[in-house]
Amino acid sequence: MQAPDWNDQIAIDPGVQGGAPVITGTRVPIAVLVEAVAAGDAIEQVARSYRVTESQVRAALAYAAELVRSERAIALSG
Repeated sequence: MQAPDWNDQIAIDPGVQGGAPVITGTRVPIAVLVEAVAAGDAIEQVARSYRVTESQVRAALAYAAELVRSERAIALSG
């Protein structure tokens, strides 16, 4: 299964929500959408609640997954 391409659906602008990633053309933060799905809300319900599309909610999830995938832990000696 291929994750949706989020590049054109996610915007980061210092003048919108303090630079937090949002759905392009809205002020809806990605974190809010991801948290709602993580809390157990259905994608369809989240989309309706925040007036975005289901595709945009999936793009938010794909964006979050890419951030997690790119994280690396570095062991520090000490």
